[in-house]
Amino acid sequence: MTSSRSTARLESPATADAAVAIDFKRVELARARVMARAWAETIPETRRTSQAALFARAAIEAFAACVAPRLTLSSPFVTVRGKLDATARQLATSIGREASILPILEGGHFLTSLYTTLLPGRERSALGAFYTPPALTQRLLDLADEGGVDWSTARVLDPASGGGAFLLEVAARMRLALEGSEPAFVLAQLGTRLSGLELDPHAASLSQAALEIFLSDLSMASGRTTPVFVKVCDTLEETPVAQYDLVIGNPPYGRVTLSAAQRARYARSLYGHANLYGVFTDVALRWTRPGGVIAYLTPTSVLGGQYYTALRQLLADQAPPIAIDFVHARRGVFEDVLQETLLALYRKGGKRDRFQVHYLNVDNEREARLTKNGKVGLPLDASAPWLAPREPGHVGLIKSAEGMAARLSDWGYGVSTGPLVWNRFKPRMRTRAAHGLHPLIWAEAVTADGRFEFRAQKKNHAPYFKTEAGDEWLVVEKGCVLVQRTTAKEQLRRLIAAELPQTFIDTHGGVIVENHLNMVRAIGKPKVSPATVAAVLNSDVVDQMFRCISGSVAVSAFELEAIPLPPASAMTQIERLVAKDSPRAVIEKALRSLYGLKA
Repeated sequence: MTSSRSTARLESPATADAAVAIDFKRVELARARVMARAWAETIPETRRTSQAALFARAAIEAFAACVAPRLTLSSPFVTVRGKLDATARQLATSIGREASILPILEGGHFLTSLYTTLLPGRERSALGAFYTPPALTQRLLDLADEGGVDWSTARVLDPASGGGAFLLEVAARMRLALEGSEPAFVLAQLGTRLSGLELDPHAASLSQAALEIFLSDLSMASGRTTPVFVKVCDTLEETPVAQYDLVIGNPPYGRVTLSAAQRARYARSLYGHANLYGVFTDVALRWTRPGGVIAYLTPTSVLGGQYYTALRQLLADQAPPIAIDFVHARRGVFEDVLQETLLALYRKGGKRDRFQVHYLNVDNEREARLTKNGKVGLPLDASAPWLAPREPGHVGLIKSAEGMAARLSDWGYGVSTGPLVWNRFKPRMRTRAAHGLHPLIWAEAVTADGRFEFRAQKKNHAPYFKTEAGDEWLVVEKGCVLVQRTTAKEQLRRLIAAELPQTFIDTHGGVIVENHLNMVRAIGKPKVSPATVAAVLNSDVVDQMFRCISGSVAVSAFELEAIPLPPASAMTQIERLVAKDSPRAVIEKALRSLYGLKA
């Protein structure tokens, strides 16, 4: 039988006054978290991890004393050495007590996330451990619902369970699906069907504690101890069994150095540097049963980044996407996460059909608004970038682009990065022109309105460079199109390009291009002029197309080379307009026509 007290506390407050009180408590807890972080910053890094674990443990014990006073929490994974000073313990205890006013899931989620919040930034990055707001946790489970997961029978795994945010939410849905069953049966079912794997024993211990608190009423009613849900292990070294109906979570991100044996094991999903997210997606495929689903919080760079080339092909072959949600969050909702994020649902053994796109606008940690958009398909070459609409107006653009087979290579161009890494050559930089020096071309030489302007105005940017014997590889002697390599989605334009004229190069006997610029260079005799290439890259329609490919601030050569373009044979009118120096709006209208779009 499900406890009415616990069930009530999963739901919204019963009265408006209660809702106001809880909102006030959330504000107080947010301030307390800031205070806790300030305290953690005073701790030497050699002790900070253990102190963070002690702090979070003290807070969750105080929470348990309020919401489940008869419960004795277990410590199945690790004993933490040391102790908190009196001030820190008082703050931790106060936070735990204050969190007990919140709905029990929210309180548990808040407290387990404290540990991650208090870790040193370096360790957080090494573990790939970042806080998942409840709004995203709940929406990802809703996606699993849409994928057909039956919480009354499903086996569920989080292979990087961290503080247990997903384990808690899944446990809540499982017990709700079993409402009316005997407490012993519910506990046994959850113990059999819900599992987490976690490398960090402190995080695992906290998530187990939160689950024990949440299920304490069932434990007391049945006289049974709460099952151990989390296994402390290196997930990458576990032997997978394809038995789960749902593999869910926020897998760690960031580059990782794999052992030779691990690289061999996960070779099918690797391209260049290994990224933890890609490897954990491969892991999920191995644990999911045929017909089961994977629900992951995902960096949007997986859709277009070169390092995910093999992973995209693997997913298309073994678990094509069913749906994705692009996440648009207000500043401050995601702590320490700089890249764009999406929620993805894949079905193992599913058909490679068109998949549904949504937009999730996250207003705060708990609340989000969902907007449904159209469906898009995968490219024939699934290792190529997957075009997906970042906003509703992109659906028609993508539909047009799906029939366009031409790329920059078909126009006679390749893309490479400017060869000079300036901080490796500081002694060679000069502020004045002189014999034996070459102009040094920085990113600011490409103006926002698409012109080349030789200038070096930023700090440490010198306008000239002294070459020495053996530096021939640095010197650019042929005209090309320069494209800024770093832009953000908030900017008016992601693609900022300009033609580097051959006349300027000839005047100076060659130039040096710094590596914050891409160079779109002719291979042999091009079919489209460099001036026209620059005009096309500077167009609104191609800029929007690029946004459907790129998932990071980097404008990579790989992504530039993947932009769908009209065939070179169709570019005659655009060439004429560019040659006549026609207004940008006129060129834009003609280019939109080639993409089959209305002016």
